Amino acid sequence: MDDVSIPNQAPPPAAPQAPTQQYTVYTSANDISYEPELALKEGLGMVKTIRTSMQNLKVGSKLRQEVWLRELKSLEEETTPKTLIAVCGATGAGKSSLLNAVLDDNIVPTSGMRACTAVVTEIGYHDKNTIDADVSFLTEAEWRAELAVLLHDLVDEDGSLKRTTDLKSDAGVAWHKVSAVYPTLSQQKLVTMSVDQIIAYDRRVSQILGTTKVIVARNSKVFGAEIAKYIDSKEARGKKKDKKKEQEKVDGKSLMDKVREAAGNSRKKEKTDVNGPAFWPLVRQVNVRCKAACLSTGAILVDLPGVADANAARAGIAKNYMKKCQCIWVLAPITRAVDDKTARDLLGEAFKLQLMSDYDDHTITFIASKCDDISCSEVISALNLDDETELQDIEDEIERNEEETKERKEEKSNAVKLIKAIDLELKNLRPLLAEHQNHLEAIKQGIPFTPTLTASGKKNKSKNKKRKNNRSDKERSPKRRRSDDQDEFIISDDDDDEGNDTDISSTHSDEDDSASDSNKSDTDGGSDDESEKSEKSGDEEDDDEDEEEVVTEDFLKAKIDSAKEAIKEARARLNEARGQKKSANDRLDILKKEFGRIQRRKNAFCSLKRSEFSKEVLKEDFRTGLKDLDDAAAEERDPNNFDPTQNLRNYDAVNLPVFTCSSRDYVRLTGQVKGDGEPTCFTDKESTSIPALQSWCHTLTLSSRTRSSNMFYSHLRAFANSIKTYVHGIGDITAIDREYLREKWESNVTQGDGSLTGDDDDFDYARWGPIDFMDNPLAMSIGMDHLYAMPEPNPPQPKRNEHGQLAGVAPRLAREFSVVIDKSVKDLQAKFQDGLEDRCRVGAGQAAESALAISDEFAASMHWASYRATLRRHGSFRRDLNVELLAPFTRNIATTWGAIFEQDLFAPFGVDALAVINQLLEDVEASAALGLKDRVKTQGELCREEAKVAMQKSIEVVRNTLNSEQKEISRCLAPHVQSNLLDGYDLAMEERGTGSVARQKMVFHRYVAECKDDMFDDGADTLMDKLSDAAKAVGDVLDSNFGDLAKKIEVNLSVLWEPTQDDPRQVIARREMVDVVTSVLEQIDLWTQAAKDKREEVAAVQALLETDNDVDMN
Repeated sequence: MDDVSIPNQAPPPAAPQAPTQQYTVYTSANDISYEPELALKEGLGMVKTIRTSMQNLKVGSKLRQEVWLRELKSLEEETTPKTLIAVCGATGAGKSSLLNAVLDDNIVPTSGMRACTAVVTEIGYHDKNTIDADVSFLTEAEWRAELAVLLHDLVDEDGSLKRTTDLKSDAGVAWHKVSAVYPTLSQQKLVTMSVDQIIAYDRRVSQILGTTKVIVARNSKVFGAEIAKYIDSKEARGKKKDKKKEQEKVDGKSLMDKVREAAGNSRKKEKTDVNGPAFWPLVRQVNVRCKAACLSTGAILVDLPGVADANAARAGIAKNYMKKCQCIWVLAPITRAVDDKTARDLLGEAFKLQLMSDYDDHTITFIASKCDDISCSEVISALNLDDETELQDIEDEIERNEEETKERKEEKSNAVKLIKAIDLELKNLRPLLAEHQNHLEAIKQGIPFTPTLTASGKKNKSKNKKRKNNRSDKERSPKRRRSDDQDEFIISDDDDDEGNDTDISSTHSDEDDSASDSNKSDTDGGSDDESEKSEKSGDEEDDDEDEEEVVTEDFLKAKIDSAKEAIKEARARLNEARGQKKSANDRLDILKKEFGRIQRRKNAFCSLKRSEFSKEVLKEDFRTGLKDLDDAAAEERDPNNFDPTQNLRNYDAVNLPVFTCSSRDYVRLTGQVKGDGEPTCFTDKESTSIPALQSWCHTLTLSSRTRSSNMFYSHLRAFANSIKTYVHGIGDITAIDREYLREKWESNVTQGDGSLTGDDDDFDYARWGPIDFMDNPLAMSIGMDHLYAMPEPNPPQPKRNEHGQLAGVAPRLAREFSVVIDKSVKDLQAKFQDGLEDRCRVGAGQAAESALAISDEFAASMHWASYRATLRRHGSFRRDLNVELLAPFTRNIATTWGAIFEQDLFAPFGVDALAVINQLLEDVEASAALGLKDRVKTQGELCREEAKVAMQKSIEVVRNTLNSEQKEISRCLAPHVQSNLLDGYDLAMEERGTGSVARQKMVFHRYVAECKDDMFDDGADTLMDKLSDAAKAVGDVLDSNFGDLAKKIEVNLSVLWEPTQDDPRQVIARREMVDVVTSVLEQIDLWTQAAKDKREEVAAVQALLETDNDVDMN
């Protein structure tokens, strides 16, 4: 192009280099596994490739440089949209455990981590292996305000200290917090100090106020230890230190203690740490970032504290998140969820009013937790499951298991009895064998030997009856001991086998074994009567023969062999009996494990049946609650024409998503928590519903991700087409025709060669890159070293038409867009006025009429101390009087409010803006030479498509802006009422002494009576003013966005009058650019088709599921 040729004195640019492709090239849409985040990733690669290919391309005008820079920056800043999910649940609902299970890591502190149930904890995703957190603390002003309230809670009206031992009382809670932060302050001293004195008491506390601590941990264990420094409860840390102190007292001072004392630094530091402040009451908010798969698609879990947090700042943060969150999870234990109808009372009537304006199937998710807490008998009885085939099969398995267990226990008992009998037999045989061996040895040595067990005649028998061997092992002869030891050694292996047998099915087996061992350790002298009787019965038959036989060596050897054979045979029978016992034990072990498995199956079956029943109950209960709310609002609006049989909405279509989860069994199955044992109910992760809840996180973000991806590709296609049109050029337009179009439609006065007015020698042609970043922030989003643009050393004189107005495409569109935007703002304000003005006035009147009754009922419904605490906190404590006073007002406008904001408020504006663009394109076409009309029309179509994409994006932005504004406005009335009643709250609190409670109620009653009419009328005015301001804010956003659109349209049309570049290097750069954008456009078409195929596939699956559900219901 002539207008960007490089003067001789300027250094020549580097030769163009082929751009590096930074995206995957597909040949068919079937090859693409479509996911919105993958589409976005590939699209960003295409944008990077386009930017790289522009490095050596001259872009002609400054306006084109500005517009293209803005387009590139906008495309490159596209990210996965965030979806805020508020997680609400009462204490003990298992919220922390569930969040950790969903995150697949122990991120959320539990147990003693007090602050994590008292502050907002936001958990988002980052693509790092670390776990990061920002712990922000209260500002000094916020802590000062809370201290003032806490000090009031600690003292009575006469200034005396309240009893603080009850931690559930207001005074107990107040003292618990203050003493945690200032542990060295006594109660008596505390109540004599002012707020300023308390804050100045400990510099460590004052220094941390208003700061943010950053934590970066390599894993959850380290993270837990780090964050505990700021949010761990003082009690948990104190107990550990107390144990150490007690141990030191017991042990006394060690040598090292004395050395440290001598050095002057012994334990003083530790004592200081013990008495140091705990920071958990000061934590304002925690922002956590981790690499949890369920958050990878843009979900952000926001763990909100319970209602009625005593800290106003934290309560305010929670309310702000409720305004911003797109989705809400409500958590309750499954038994409480069904019994207490938690779904119906979800977050109170005020929350349901918000549902009336923006409820859909994804707004609220109900999670029933602790589904592994099951009593099978209760569930079977309550749900009449006795006839269920699956349950009968399980019961049959249990019965078979119990029968076999009984048989095996009997086998084991018989084996134990047999073992005892054989042990007794062996005890009789061993001393007999020993006596024969001793007798034989005595004969061989010629030593006299008097047998005792085998003595002949009545005398010996008589002696044998009287004899008792009560000697210990040491008192026996060495040979006797040696013989016994050998026998014991021979069967030691068998004894060991028996000792290793386990018996976990019978509590008597260990006693049996103990008895057996005891019998084995008895002395060999036949000390008990049973041994004596056994020896008698065994030897009486041979006594007569023994009296006549001569005792010889051969005789004794035969006796020894016979005894050894008998012992051998007894040992064999003993081993067999022990084997039977071991077999029975092993089988009992298996049966016990099988019983546990069968019982878990039964638990799981009952739990799933309960979950199935609970889901339907909760869904129907929620529908009922919404209908009750609708009916109440309808009756209040028009009691004469109210018909309860007429449904205001299709309640069957209201399908509350319900998940019944078991986080404990899930973490046990995954091994996330060590030392908790086996799962008690479920044997697979899917049955715990945690994987389904993780998938639900992706589903909740799917619509925003898909919408964002589609809009991104539409934007990229329009931009790529614009580039292609410019670099490809329109070469068959004469210079005269170009000049005519330029003169009529270009914004700035330029010379015929395309350069700005001025002397070429007065300035340099700059490449797109060395532009001052500070002057042009948009340039920061692109590599600025190569892309060519013309500088503007002297501002060009703007062109003006015959009416003195700025001439050209962009100025004309800007003027006409401004008219359309002003009209849209006025229409929006009128729609708000017509739809809500009357409803607000009626609502204000109803609220004023009901104010005294509501205030009196509020005061009478609670304990005097709670009422006084509410007054002290300006109406907002466990219940919010300001909100309750507004209930008639908000009920009256809720339905109308929802109806207004559910409309497409910007459809008329879009039509008017497009009409302005079409008229301009028609005028440009009409001004073109006859031979150029087709060219101009084609370019106009491209321009129109690009404009539609830009308009769609701009309208989406303002729609989201207005939605956020309306949520903010709908919650502005409670602060308005509170501010009007501040003096009344303070006046009531001034009452002291006897009868002060009654006087407080009367003072506040009178104050409400005086100000109620003006208060609610002003509230209506405030609401309408804020809506009007919101419409103006929408207009400001549209002005900015459509000003940019006007410039974009002129750049798109300027290819009609800008000449093509004949520089050989630029010809090469343009050709490469055409190849790049052509490839990008082909890939955009494939990804768009893949997205369409995915939508059709999902719709087909959904239709099939609905059909199956209908069949099941029939």
